[in-house]
Amino acid sequence: MLVDLDALSIAQFHDAKLIDPTWPNAATSHALEDAWRWIDANHRFNGLLWHEEDRARRTDVDPAEVAASKRLIDRHNQLRNDAVEAIDEVILQMLRNVMRSPGARLSSETAGAMIDRLSILALKIFHMREQTRRTDAGADHVSACMTKMRRLAMQRADLASCLDQLLADARVGLAYFKVYRQFKMYNDPALNPYLYARHSTATQDKAAS
Repeated sequence: MLVDLDALSIAQFHDAKLIDPTWPNAATSHALEDAWRWIDANHRFNGLLWHEEDRARRTDVDPAEVAASKRLIDRHNQLRNDAVEAIDEVILQMLRNVMRSPGARLSSETAGAMIDRLSILALKIFHMREQTRRTDAGADHVSACMTKMRRLAMQRADLASCLDQLLADARVGLAYFKVYRQFKMYNDPALNPYLYARHSTATQDKAAS
C-alpha cells in the first residue's frame, strides 16, 4: 500500500541490498509486491550498472571486452529506466481515486525518478565509505572521501524529504505527477541512425545481388 511507502523504508531497503554478498547478481523481485518489486529491480540494475561502468573503464584489457561492457551498460540502463516507469505506474494506480485539489501542483520529477536517485545515492555512499576504509590510500584521500560521504548523506536526506513531501501531497490531492516515458532512442534500431542506416544499406545490397 502507498502508506507503507516512505523514503526511510526505501533507503533502508537500498542499504540492506548493498551489504548482501549475492547482490546485485541474484534477482529477488519476484518475491516482492506492488511498487517494492520495481524498487528492487531499479536498485539492482543500478548496482549492475555501477559495476559495469567500472569495468568499462579498464585500460589493460582487449577493446572487445570494453565494447561488451558498453553493450551491457546500455541493456542495464534500459531496464533501470523501465523499472522507474513501472514504479510510477504502480504508485499512480494506488492514487487513482484521489480527488485532485484545484491548483494542485504538477511535480516535474516523479516519485520513481526520486527513488532512482535515492538508489544511486545509496550506491555512492556505500562505495565512498569503502574508500574511507582503504589501508593502501593516504590520509588526504581518506579525509577527502569522508567529506564527500557526509555531503552525499546530506543530499540523500534532502531528497528523501522531498520524496516524502511529494507522496504526502499526492495522497491528499495537493500534488500530482505523470509517467514520463524515456524513449531511449539509441537502443532502438528503428530510431538510431547508425543502426537503421546499416540495415537499410544491407537490404539494398541484398536486393542488388
